[in-house]
Amino acid sequence: MVLNYIWIGFFLIAFAIAIFRLVFMGDTSVFPAIMDSTFSSAKTAFEISLGLTGVLSLWMGIMQIGEKGGLVSALSRLLSPLFCRLFPDLPKGHPAYGHMFMNISANMLGLDNAATPLGLKAMESMQEENRAQNERKARELGLSREEVEKLNTTASNPMIMFLVLNTSGLTLIPVSILVYRAQMGAAQPTDIFIPILLATTIATLGGIIVTSLYQKINLLNRAILGTMLGICLLISGVVWLGTQVDRDTMNLWSTTIANVLLFTIIIGFIVAGVKRKINVYEAFVEGAKGGFETAVRIIPYLVAILVAIGVFRASGAMDVIISSTEWLVASMGLNADFVPALPTAIMKPLSGSGARGMMVDAMTTYGADSFVGRLSCIFQGATDTTFYILAVYFGSVGIRHTRHAVAAGLITDLIGVVAAIFIAYAFFG
Repeated sequence: MVLNYIWIGFFLIAFAIAIFRLVFMGDTSVFPAIMDSTFSSAKTAFEISLGLTGVLSLWMGIMQIGEKGGLVSALSRLLSPLFCRLFPDLPKGHPAYGHMFMNISANMLGLDNAATPLGLKAMESMQEENRAQNERKARELGLSREEVEKLNTTASNPMIMFLVLNTSGLTLIPVSILVYRAQMGAAQPTDIFIPILLATTIATLGGIIVTSLYQKINLLNRAILGTMLGICLLISGVVWLGTQVDRDTMNLWSTTIANVLLFTIIIGFIVAGVKRKINVYEAFVEGAKGGFETAVRIIPYLVAILVAIGVFRASGAMDVIISSTEWLVASMGLNADFVPALPTAIMKPLSGSGARGMMVDAMTTYGADSFVGRLSCIFQGATDTTFYILAVYFGSVGIRHTRHAVAAGLITDLIGVVAAIFIAYAFFG
């Protein structure tokens, strides 16, 4: 329901601002720009879905081998002590645990192409469990088919927690941002590495806490506290390593380690399938068929969200938000040095490519080594594209009622943005 209001709001706000620009400012280009954005955004949505088809088919096929080979089940049992507390509505050893772990690992390694299909597979597993629980509830309470169908299109607590973990965007080494900084002539492209790592870690931990408060999950237990401590130690180790090596070495190590791990997983799944004496090729093809179906299924959801965002941007609404924020900060007598970098932070939940463009524009305008240029890079790495993830992940399993997913995701984004600002002042202010 919240997403419905936000979607309507994008259009109404865009229309109001466009009318103001046309009537009071004589800007006759605004409505053509808005209509052009609807066509280009719809085309982009289709191209994204089309581009996902091959990758989805590949990883859905690999995951099918892993499931039939028993490795996903083994990984799920291994993670049960932690995940059954963080996702209490899922049974112990549920296959979704294995899918979620692989998705989170791929995200941390910066392997976006692998992370998305793994995340969609996790959502599919959770939706199967959601439907099974709803059927049992229907038999116990005598619910009608309409009531059951509404429950089946409502996001479950595990789905929302998993989505927030994705929107927090925890990444160990932001290779793409480092590359952009190098291309823009930064004296030391890796100087934002530690700030990004700190900001995205704070956003992730904040997202877990916020969602746990919504879902009344007790975080004060040994498994969760131990995991959080482990994450902090891992981040500390990566931070220390980042201070010991130069940019080229760091990029080489991160790329090599990530791809070696990824291909090792593929080989491990195939070997497990051979040991189980399954037909590995047929298992892959069976799973790959689901990748194509999923890519087609998410097209309407992507078109809806990307067109709304495109209209919002083309109307000039983003410029109004930025100028209003700058006026508010200045009127309060606060340091407004961070305001020119805000377009990246505001755009990131809406569009990854849009935020990337804002980041490059900030470095071009103010300089890669300026405070604004560095902060825009930290914003880019601190969180992920909340609305894109909502559209793709929930759309893939037919979820229409998002409950507190949007609120939890946006609060997580806000935590990441606030953390990024304070960290940028501490490092570069």
